[in-house]
Amino acid sequence: MSATGAASVARLVLRGPNWLGDAVLALPAMVAVRRAFPRAELTVAAPASLADLYREGTDVRPDHVLDLPDGHRAAVTALASGQFDLGILFPNAFRPAWQLKQAGVKERWGYATEGRSLLLTRRSRPERSAVPQHHADYFRGLVRSLDVPCNDAPPHLVVSPASAERATELLTVRGAAPTSPLVGFAPGAAYGQAKQWPPDRVAAVIARLVSERGATCVLVGAPGDRIASRGIESWLRAHAADAWTCVIDLVGRTSLGELAAVAARCDVFVSNDSGAMHVAAAVGRPVVAIFGPTDERVTRPIGAHDVIAEPVFCRPCHLRDCPIDHRCMKRISADRVFDAVASRLTARPSEP
Repeated sequence: MSATGAASVARLVLRGPNWLGDAVLALPAMVAVRRAFPRAELTVAAPASLADLYREGTDVRPDHVLDLPDGHRAAVTALASGQFDLGILFPNAFRPAWQLKQAGVKERWGYATEGRSLLLTRRSRPERSAVPQHHADYFRGLVRSLDVPCNDAPPHLVVSPASAERATELLTVRGAAPTSPLVGFAPGAAYGQAKQWPPDRVAAVIARLVSERGATCVLVGAPGDRIASRGIESWLRAHAADAWTCVIDLVGRTSLGELAAVAARCDVFVSNDSGAMHVAAAVGRPVVAIFGPTDERVTRPIGAHDVIAEPVFCRPCHLRDCPIDHRCMKRISADRVFDAVASRLTARPSEP
């Protein structure tokens, strides 16, 4: 079977990535599959923590979104219930391919990685390049080598009315002033502390934004990011107590849809290399992205954003924890990030 035989595919499942940033960056490739199989009943199957992303507005337009259980057998059972003719794998791991096979999915397409070649009925090969390839292009290459045309459009996400309403309630109840600029901060990162800009630097930027620009600042992130948010709170209470009254802490308090909706309300969004960074870019917000151990050429936010990195000898190392002095992050000053945010605020207004 090839993409040219799209008419024979009645039920199609796209197995989404396992990380939020990857899920956003895979959207253009998923949109290309949707266009190549316009008559198929399309399901996006994703980990339960990420499934709501596909319930927001995307051009993937899935007919169904399947929340995959964590357990292997339960996931196989859930996939088998769809009676899919074709499954396209966006994660590279062995387990998702094995689950599709056990679920009886007839055709299984994906990259031949992680020893899963024999589990696939059609294999895609990563493109070789002399320079690092952006991860969005990695996903585009996946479908292009499966004869699915894919353009270079960036990831695009439209917040649903329900999510927008809930985000408005969250911000209003916590005192967000409708006339002041709103600056979002995602101080955490899922892949280890090395990716996190020090909380005291984040707090110093917040203090200046409140005092010099009259901004309201909102912290967002997963429950695991609360250590970073508490560090920000501690610094502000000790050094700029008045500024803390203008901070809304939503870390661990939003659904994925609400996170996207809050980001869409921000005039500027400041983030480490994280999934929240890509969500903010996909909803059309200007991003100030801070990179340390990871490679901005591979995972930078797509579009006209500010990417801040320090050219130290040891980066990108891709380590979870720095074995030396974390110089890639600590040498990025609060003034440098503040100036980037202030420049974006000066360019207001810009509608989502």
